[in-house]
Amino acid sequence: MLYELRIYEILPGMLDVILSRFANHTISIFKRHDIELVGFWQEVVGRNDRIVYITRFADAADRESKWAAFQGDAEWQRVRAETEANGPIVARVINSFLKPSDFSPMS
Repeated sequence: MLYELRIYEILPGMLDVILSRFANHTISIFKRHDIELVGFWQEVVGRNDRIVYITRFADAADRESKWAAFQGDAEWQRVRAETEANGPIVARVINSFLKPSDFSPMS
Protein backbone atom coordinates (compact mmCIF):
# COMPACT_ATOMS: atom_id res chain seq x y z
CA MET A 1 0.00 0.00 0.00
CA LEU A 2 1.23 3.49 -0.87
CA TYR A 3 -0.13 6.63 0.77
CA GLU A 4 0.32 10.10 -0.67
CA LEU A 5 0.25 13.06 1.68
CA ARG A 6 -0.55 16.30 -0.17
CA ILE A 7 -0.33 19.76 1.38
CA TYR A 8 -1.66 22.71 -0.62
CA GLU A 9 -0.57 26.20 0.34
CA ILE A 10 -3.38 28.45 -0.82
CA LEU A 11 -2.99 31.98 -2.13
CA PRO A 12 -4.61 34.74 -0.02
CA GLY A 13 -8.36 34.95 -0.39
CA MET A 14 -8.63 31.67 -2.31
CA LEU A 15 -9.33 29.13 0.46
CA ASP A 16 -13.09 29.11 -0.15
CA VAL A 17 -12.49 28.66 -3.89
CA ILE A 18 -10.37 25.54 -3.48
CA LEU A 19 -12.58 24.07 -0.76
CA SER A 20 -15.59 24.52 -3.04
CA ARG A 21 -13.69 22.97 -5.95
CA PHE A 22 -12.84 19.90 -3.89
CA ALA A 23 -16.33 19.56 -2.39
CA ASN A 24 -18.26 20.11 -5.59
CA HIS A 25 -15.99 18.62 -8.26
CA THR A 26 -12.58 17.15 -7.41
CA ILE A 27 -13.70 14.45 -4.98
CA SER A 28 -16.29 13.08 -7.42
CA ILE A 29 -13.65 13.04 -10.18
CA PHE A 30 -11.30 11.20 -7.78
CA LYS A 31 -14.04 8.59 -7.26
CA ARG A 32 -14.53 8.19 -11.01
CA HIS A 33 -10.80 7.40 -11.38
CA ASP A 34 -10.74 5.17 -8.28
CA ILE A 35 -8.46 7.52 -6.32
CA GLU A 36 -9.15 6.60 -2.71
CA LEU A 37 -9.33 9.60 -0.39
CA VAL A 38 -8.28 8.57 3.12
CA GLY A 39 -8.97 11.96 4.70
CA PHE A 40 -9.08 15.70 4.11
CA TRP A 41 -8.17 18.35 6.68
CA GLN A 42 -7.92 22.08 7.27
CA GLU A 43 -5.50 23.48 9.80
CA VAL A 44 -7.27 25.20 12.70
CA VAL A 45 -4.28 26.29 14.79
CA GLY A 46 -1.27 28.02 13.30
CA ARG A 47 -1.41 28.48 9.56
CA ASN A 48 -4.83 28.88 8.02
CA ASP A 49 -3.76 28.89 4.38
CA ARG A 50 -3.27 25.16 3.92
CA ILE A 51 -5.35 22.10 3.21
CA VAL A 52 -4.05 18.60 3.71
CA TYR A 53 -5.26 15.31 2.31
CA ILE A 54 -4.12 11.72 1.99
CA THR A 55 -4.85 9.31 -0.83
CA ARG A 56 -4.14 5.58 -0.95
CA PHE A 57 -2.94 3.45 -3.85
CA ALA A 58 -1.88 -0.16 -4.32
CA ASP A 59 1.63 0.90 -5.39
CA ALA A 60 3.52 3.60 -7.33
CA ALA A 61 2.37 2.28 -10.72
CA ASP A 62 -1.26 2.37 -9.57
CA ARG A 63 -0.78 5.95 -8.41
CA GLU A 64 0.82 7.06 -11.68
CA SER A 65 -1.93 5.47 -13.76
CA LYS A 66 -4.77 6.98 -11.74
CA TRP A 67 -3.22 10.47 -11.52
CA ALA A 68 -2.59 10.46 -15.28
CA ALA A 69 -6.24 9.58 -15.89
CA PHE A 70 -7.34 12.30 -13.45
CA GLN A 71 -5.13 14.95 -15.06
CA GLY A 72 -6.46 14.02 -18.50
CA ASP A 73 -10.11 14.06 -17.41
CA ALA A 74 -12.09 16.60 -19.47
CA GLU A 75 -14.28 17.61 -16.52
CA TRP A 76 -11.22 18.22 -14.33
CA GLN A 77 -9.58 20.33 -17.02
CA ARG A 78 -12.77 22.39 -17.43
CA VAL A 79 -13.27 22.87 -13.67
CA ARG A 80 -9.64 23.81 -13.15
CA ALA A 81 -9.76 26.35 -15.99
CA GLU A 82 -12.97 27.86 -14.63
CA THR A 83 -11.75 28.12 -11.04
CA GLU A 84 -8.40 29.55 -12.11
CA ALA A 85 -9.79 31.96 -14.71
CA ASN A 86 -8.62 34.92 -12.58
CA GLY A 87 -5.28 33.32 -11.77
CA PRO A 88 -3.91 30.42 -9.75
CA ILE A 89 -5.41 29.51 -6.39
CA VAL A 90 -2.62 27.26 -5.10
CA ALA A 91 0.79 28.74 -4.29
CA ARG A 92 2.55 25.43 -3.74
CA VAL A 93 1.86 21.70 -3.48
CA ILE A 94 4.01 19.58 -1.19
CA ASN A 95 3.60 15.86 -1.55
CA SER A 96 5.18 12.92 0.21
CA PHE A 97 4.87 9.21 -0.41
CA LEU A 98 4.41 7.07 2.69
CA LYS A 99 4.15 3.41 3.53
CA PRO A 100 2.93 2.07 6.87
CA SER A 101 5.59 0.86 9.26
CA ASP A 102 5.40 -2.73 10.48
CA PHE A 103 3.83 -1.57 13.76
CA SER A 104 1.35 0.88 12.25
CA PRO A 105 -2.33 0.13 12.91
CA MET A 106 -2.77 0.43 9.12
CA SER A 107 -0.22 -2.28 8.20
